[in-house]
Amino acid sequence: MQTRNKFFDDMSQLMTNAMGVAQGAKTEAETAMKGFVDRWMADRDFVTREEFDAVRAMAQKAREENDALSARLAALEAKAASNS
Repeated sequence: MQTRNKFFDDMSQLMTNAMGVAQGAKTEAETAMKGFVDRWMADRDFVTREEFDAVRAMAQKAREENDALSARLAALEAKAASNS
């Protein structure tokens, strides 16, 4: 029959409790760091990915319209030059 040693039982309980405290501290530190980073990011004027993509699409459309108008202007200038 195996006998239980009080010392080892106490040490086992102490280690179990220490691991619980360490896990709690880790969770608390992660939460605090996430809060800090979230506040830091909110204080900056960073744009979201959706806002960036929307402005990028607008710029692409404007560029295409500018190219079309440039081609139209060149054609009109060429026609005016040939009529003169």
